[in-house]
Amino acid sequence: MRGAILYGLRDVRFEERDAPTIIEELFFTHVHLHGGPAPVRRFLPELINLVWNGKIKPGKVFDLTLPLDHVAEGYRAMDERRAIKTLLRP
Repeated sequence: MRGAILYGLRDVRFEERDAPTIIEELFFTHVHLHGGPAPVRRFLPELINLVWNGKIKPGKVFDLTLPLDHVAEGYRAMDERRAIKTLLRP
């Protein structure tokens, strides 16, 4: 299991660890782990409006551009941390 481990302020490291070990460490240090899906639909209309009006530049988010038929490579690049977000073009 790959996960982010917080060692201190601004010291976050990604490590390969066994899931039971991570869960045990979290339990005994009284750390609470919360997660869930992002509420994208709630913010989408406002964000689209900001993009169309030129107030934000979504291109700063995308750091890899690939043709649409290379979608698998885009996902692989994000999974391997070679890209933050992949833009697929027709």
